[in-house]
Amino acid sequence: MAWPRKPLIWLAGAALFALSVLAAQAETVQVDSIHDVIARLRTCWKPPPAGRAHPGIDITVIVSFNRNGDILGHPRITYESEQATDDDRLMYRVAVMEALQRCTPMPFTEGMAGAVAGRPFHVQFQNRKRPPQPVEKRAWLIPKIL
Repeated sequence: MAWPRKPLIWLAGAALFALSVLAAQAETVQVDSIHDVIARLRTCWKPPPAGRAHPGIDITVIVSFNRNGDILGHPRITYESEQATDDDRLMYRVAVMEALQRCTPMPFTEGMAGAVAGRPFHVQFQNRKRPPQPVEKRAWLIPKIL
């Protein structure tokens, strides 16, 4: 039994509509505050793999953007944790530059683009794992059923 053509056309139209809505939502997520810029840069951050680099290392970069959201000039590393080895520093610098490439061009709103163009942002990237929360043992509070 052959499927009627109208449901297939309707299904294709619905799929195209859903894709256009998703694309429109992706374009409308614009950066409108300094907090949004820092948060977006941190979402692009992927620290080096734990087996290759030591955890607990911080790195700070200064970066500026133009009105279009592209990086203006060259980002500059201003701080690296002192316990980092030369290999760690290299891996973390590469990870920071990859994060900046993933996040650019930054989708600024028109007002934000004019406000931040050429201004430096100090962004700190951290690779710290929080220690596990201790499991409290309540040996002295064991309820007894009488």
